[in-house]
Amino acid sequence: MPAGVGRRGLPQGRHLCWLLCAFTLKLCQAEAPVQEEKLSVSTSNLPCWMVEEFVVAEECTPCSNFQTKTTPECSSTGYVEKIICSSSKRNEFKSCRSALMEQHLFWNFEGAVVGVALVFACLVIIRQRQLDRKALEKVRKQIESI
Repeated sequence: MPAGVGRRGLPQGRHLCWLLCAFTLKLCQAEAPVQEEKLSVSTSNLPCWMVEEFVVAEECTPCSNFQTKTTPECSSTGYVEKIICSSSKRNEFKSCRSALMEQHLFWNFEGAVVGVALVFACLVIIRQRQLDRKALEKVRKQIESI
C-alpha cells in the first residue's frame, strides 16, 4: 500500500507542511515592522525631521484619543514623540515605537512559539503511542501464531 493511502490519525506530511508554512507566514506578517508611508522626492513635502537635525522635546508616549483622531502620525503605531527641528525651529510629531509596545510584541511572539511547541509535542506523543500500539499488536500476533 502506498505511503499515506488509507491511513488514519495524523494528516499527510505535505498537508502538515502547508499548514506550518501558512502559520509561519501569518506570524511573519503580524510581527513585520510598521512600514513608513511612501514619501515624495520633493523636500518641501517632507517632514523637517527627515531633512534636518532635530531634538526630541517629549519622549515616545501613547497617543490620546484626540491625537489618534487628529494626528496622522498616531495611526501607524499608536505612539508619538514631539520633536523640534534645529534650523527651522518647527515643532512636529513623529511616529515612534515604544519599548513597552516592543516588549508586548516580543511576549506575544514567545507565547505563540511556546503554544506551537506544545501542539507539536502533543502530536509527537500521540503518534508515538500509535506506533507503540502497532508494534505491540504485531508482537502479539507473532506470539499467537507460534
